Amino acid sequence: MADEESPRIVNQGELSIRLEEDSGTQVLALYGELDLSSAEVLDSTLRSVEAREPSGILIDLSGLQFIDSSGLAVLIDATTRSREDSDRLALLRGPDDVDRLFKLTGLTEHLPFVD
Repeated sequence: MADEESPRIVNQGELSIRLEEDSGTQVLALYGELDLSSAEVLDSTLRSVEAREPSGILIDLSGLQFIDSSGLAVLIDATTRSREDSDRLALLRGPDDVDRLFKLTGLTEHLPFVD
């Protein structure tokens, strides 16, 4: 990643969010558990990033160990906002246990996943 700015870490309960910029794209790397107790901090962090109007936003789910429906709701809302504003959001898939929830809910076909 480019050293355009130092990474910033946001912690809430069992979730850590590492934010950094890579060539104009804001990368949010999620670690731990995204659930009811941490979904609000991800939502507010995403909205703060969106307000800076980066060229792209990448949410890296590869460090997640768990996600529940409240975490899914935040990602769905962010995708909806992104589609209203030039489709600048992308999701990097998480481990099998996390990805399974997206497949079970049919969201793999509707969210902007990249490989």
